Amino acid sequence: MSDIATFARVKRPVVSTWRRRYPDFPAVVSENSGRPLFDGTQVTEWLIASGLGNAAPRELRSELALFGIIALRDRFTPWQLVETLGSLLCLRRLDGRPLADDANVSPASASDAQADEALWSALLRRAERIDAEDDFVLRELRAIDATAAPLARLAEDLIESAYDEHGAYEWLLAARSRLGLDSLAADAVTPELRGLLTQLTDLSLRLEQGESLTLADPHARAGDLLAALLDDTEDRDRVTVLAADPDDRLTRITRRRLLLAGVDELDLDVQTGTDLEERFADPDLVVTQLPYRPGEDRSVLAALTELERVAYLLRPGCTAVVLGPADALVDELKNTEAAQLRSALLRENIVESVISLPGGVLPFRPGYRPALWTLTRGPVQAAEGKVLLADISSEQLTPGVRMRLAEDVLLWRAEGFRGLDGHDPRYGRAVPVADLDRAFGGPLTPPAPPASAIWSDKVTERPALIAEAEARLERARADAREYEDERGPYRGAVLRRVGRLPERTTLGKLITARRVTRLPGHRIDDKHLTRDGHHTVLGPEEITGERPVGDRRIDRLLLATEYERAALTEPGDVVYTLAPRLGVYVDHDGFSVVAFPGRILRVNADARRPLTPRVLAALLGAARGTARSPSAVRPARRIEDYQVPDLDPDEVLRFDALLAETERRERLLRAQSDALAEARRLTIAGLADGTLTLGELRTTNPT
Repeated sequence: MSDIATFARVKRPVVSTWRRRYPDFPAVVSENSGRPLFDGTQVTEWLIASGLGNAAPRELRSELALFGIIALRDRFTPWQLVETLGSLLCLRRLDGRPLADDANVSPASASDAQADEALWSALLRRAERIDAEDDFVLRELRAIDATAAPLARLAEDLIESAYDEHGAYEWLLAARSRLGLDSLAADAVTPELRGLLTQLTDLSLRLEQGESLTLADPHARAGDLLAALLDDTEDRDRVTVLAADPDDRLTRITRRRLLLAGVDELDLDVQTGTDLEERFADPDLVVTQLPYRPGEDRSVLAALTELERVAYLLRPGCTAVVLGPADALVDELKNTEAAQLRSALLRENIVESVISLPGGVLPFRPGYRPALWTLTRGPVQAAEGKVLLADISSEQLTPGVRMRLAEDVLLWRAEGFRGLDGHDPRYGRAVPVADLDRAFGGPLTPPAPPASAIWSDKVTERPALIAEAEARLERARADAREYEDERGPYRGAVLRRVGRLPERTTLGKLITARRVTRLPGHRIDDKHLTRDGHHTVLGPEEITGERPVGDRRIDRLLLATEYERAALTEPGDVVYTLAPRLGVYVDHDGFSVVAFPGRILRVNADARRPLTPRVLAALLGAARGTARSPSAVRPARRIEDYQVPDLDPDEVLRFDALLAETERRERLLRAQSDALAEARRLTIAGLADGTLTLGELRTTNPT
């Protein structure tokens, strides 16, 4: 059942709900250590027919095939699964026929073992005929026996769900970690970084401008970067690909991957080693990731030497995008030889941009700090002698960040520095190489915020915004003084109680006596929440103060159509939550929607001993034993068991008046605090980026 939850992309309890609620849910076919097991095909067809779950039909069928492959890990090693399935998919593409498309493979009278033997023999004969030079499949298929015949059927299932061999192979490689091949996934980058690299190469535009193009990666590994670039274009028949890697297993995976991606066999050369076969073609575009080394073994000089080798591959007008360690590509260098090499690369007028990337873009290496260099041999005249330095290490690689950064680099590549009439980079600064050379070994980070940030409206308007905040502060102070002059200083008139303490009661008893009514919250889908709806949504974040009230809203028409039973709060309702901790909030305005696990307590003003919303909220918030220990799954007690004093009606009214007075004075003080904090924030930001300075501070006599 946990597999079904993963399969359908839902939480585990949802599957139990399906079994209980839907009579046609697939029946259990067997058990394993007391755990029910289900037929995967039946589950898939039920999910597709019912429309339940969060996975598309195509994904469900591919996942079903992947589950079948993963189930064979007790018979084959992860490497055997990936290599054999990849070879079978490649054989099918080369031969142009289904893997079991042979009338003599499985006669009706044969046993399963005989049928598997016949099928595997037929596949080997086809491989020997089509791949006689063993470039793609023959070695892997010869290394295994007929017990692998079920993999041929699973490969056909993958193809059927993914529409072609290329899609099936990409599905398989995307599941490499699930198959247990962490070593094959260790160098993988996040989809966001792959998207940025694709945008920086601008492969599609290059193909539109020329007849053909040669793409190269001297450190290909499993071919992830090359495959990402090819996925971005439909003109793969005009692309020649060169690649190299020291690991022969990886070069064969890359070779199969590129062939299935649509690169013609004659336009493909993947070498085992460290050198590209440059006699085959000159690379127009190089995209690569420098080999990873652990921190204790990492050599800055070795990384820069590899970078230099990439630079030598480029002829005039060609570009390289290189991903590598930030301590070599960006950080300050202490080693003189490494600093000399990096300075030499900068002086060669080949470095186009240097980009500091955020951490975490290599999921298997969370502590690794990456950086990116783009190199162009023969840049445009306006970019000569300058390098674009950008730092997005504190950003998330959202689509917007990727688009703006790629625009910065591509416009820099096309136009170079054009002064005030050109494009001001949003994430970097154009810095003269001479300045970087003088700061020998210094860090390659922007010396100041981008010009576009300094000249943005938000920055140029800071003095006016600060003056406006100062004016708000003065008005808030005047309002506070006026209120205090009218009402006098704050006095709570609090006295020590003499005599008997008030009797204790519980919220449960208040509910039973109908002095308080409890109402449920509603399950609201996050996708229906906006910032400009008609009704405020009060969830745990708003109730506990983690999110401002009014930040999440819902449209009234959507509320009426999607949540017919959802009731709005009334003015004075007390909204509470116990998760993640106790939070209490009085909704004075009403007409809000309470999101589960939030709930409502409504005070009955006509009760014999009525409470007020402020008093009830204050007493519940101060109740003892409401916290939970860090290891507890549930609160220490139910809210019905919370004990509160049963105050006399007159004391309730006096307490409510005092609470209302403190709220009014808090609002007056908060207005001053907010205005002062806004002025402080803007001033610090302006002094930090150099766009503001300070005059003489004017002080007034305290009297």
